[in-house]
Amino acid sequence: MAQKKHKPEEIVAKLRQVDVLASPGRPVSEAIRAIGVTAFTYYRWRKEFGGLKSDQVSG
Repeated sequence: MAQKKHKPEEIVAKLRQVDVLASPGRPVSEAIRAIGVTAFTYYRWRKEFGGLKSDQVSG
């Protein structure tokens, strides 16, 4: 399977998307699957980019 290199702006957007999808009671694992990444990737991204907003990320 080919790997896709995500830009930092895309990563922050996907992290936000998981927050939105998981908020109405949906499990986080389902939300992670919906954005198309593995749980390992999601938690690694959250550790690295978790507190940032898209305008704070230099791409």
